[in-house]
Amino acid sequence: MKTITTDVLQQFRSAYEADTTAPILHAALAKTDMAGLSYVPGAAAQLKGAFSVEVKTRGITAQQKSGRCWLFAALNILREIVADSCHLNEFELSQNYLSFYDKLEKANNFLQMVIDHADEPLKGQCMQYILRGMSDGGYWCEAADLIKKYGVVPKQVQPETYQSEHTDHFVATINKLLRKDAMELRELVLAGRDPYARKQEMMREVYKAECIAFGQPVETFDFAYRDADGAYHEDRNLTPQSFYEKYVGLDLDQYVPVINEPTTDKPMNGLVRFHGTENMADRDMTALNISGKELEELCIRQLKAGQAVWFACDAGAAGARKEGVWDPDSVRYEVLLGGFSTDMPKGKRLEYKSSSATHAMILTGVHFDESGRPDRWKIENSWGKDVGDKGYFVCSEAYFNEFVYEAVIRREHFSPAQLDMLKKEAVVINAWDEDV
Repeated sequence: MKTITTDVLQQFRSAYEADTTAPILHAALAKTDMAGLSYVPGAAAQLKGAFSVEVKTRGITAQQKSGRCWLFAALNILREIVADSCHLNEFELSQNYLSFYDKLEKANNFLQMVIDHADEPLKGQCMQYILRGMSDGGYWCEAADLIKKYGVVPKQVQPETYQSEHTDHFVATINKLLRKDAMELRELVLAGRDPYARKQEMMREVYKAECIAFGQPVETFDFAYRDADGAYHEDRNLTPQSFYEKYVGLDLDQYVPVINEPTTDKPMNGLVRFHGTENMADRDMTALNISGKELEELCIRQLKAGQAVWFACDAGAAGARKEGVWDPDSVRYEVLLGGFSTDMPKGKRLEYKSSSATHAMILTGVHFDESGRPDRWKIENSWGKDVGDKGYFVCSEAYFNEFVYEAVIRREHFSPAQLDMLKKEAVVINAWDEDV
């Protein structure tokens, strides 16, 4: 069939009318949300229950209407160290504080990329990629870089604002400013003039706008709290860097991103590197590409050591938000629309843009079946306490295998062979070709 003819339409009509199930599905979908109808309670019920291995965490955070899941997940791992050392039942680090510097770094990276690639065609892949602008999204290594450079502060020191929790209008407006600035910087470079004095003025505008929206970041502060026994503590004149050193003290260089992306451009058992519009200007992102089985085994080792795992997945795949379940057997949209299949090999799903890593959270538990293999995973999400099991979610082994793309693992859990892989020269991927 090359075109849709009257005869072809009649064949389609006849086939539909011969299907006795289709009108029933139409009647259901005409008045009911697909999310509710797609949910299979019996299948989801098999994922409920306790976990063989579980890491203690201190409550659910809420990123609200922002795309800062990756930063929430990273800070949720660090907060446990502070809470343990200070004997606290509840504690949060300020997401707003690091979000401020995240957007400042992204703006600087955007403008620097415009300068560095000013001789590229405006309609070429490189400039079109750059001109997509900034977003709230990010990766573990960006969170680590921000923490190492700017430190962290308790949430009480730099709380959320309405704008930090509802970022769409701010990000859209700043992207308009940055694209206008990009036009001017390109013209300066192409005219043979130094762009850096003007770039600094542009960055000053971004800084001011961020201060208005999110509040100016603190430079020094006092940390006052009562521990779980009611004892009062106060530590004065801390900087964000000194607070991190004293109360967290984690060597973030010991954490390595590992991915399972079986695509044709990424070598298996090797390093891949790319630079994105979300980066700091002088920092590429590197990850070790390994099999799904190895990635899973590393996650299990880390959980057994009592350490939560930062990971990234496709939150739009086989997910029931209200119920807190990710599982292909429990969420069946395709069945509602006639029973077709959307199955693809994992690598092809990435290459054909059918899936990508859209959300980051932390793994806090795993359950093993009778044979000792994992069959469900406990997840601490950052969507608040009103969804899932008071904010905690679960995913099946089937979901983990197909839709988990990245995890961040401490070096101590790597095998000798995997540590040798980290010494290999990385394959560089064009940022616009990166699948996640």
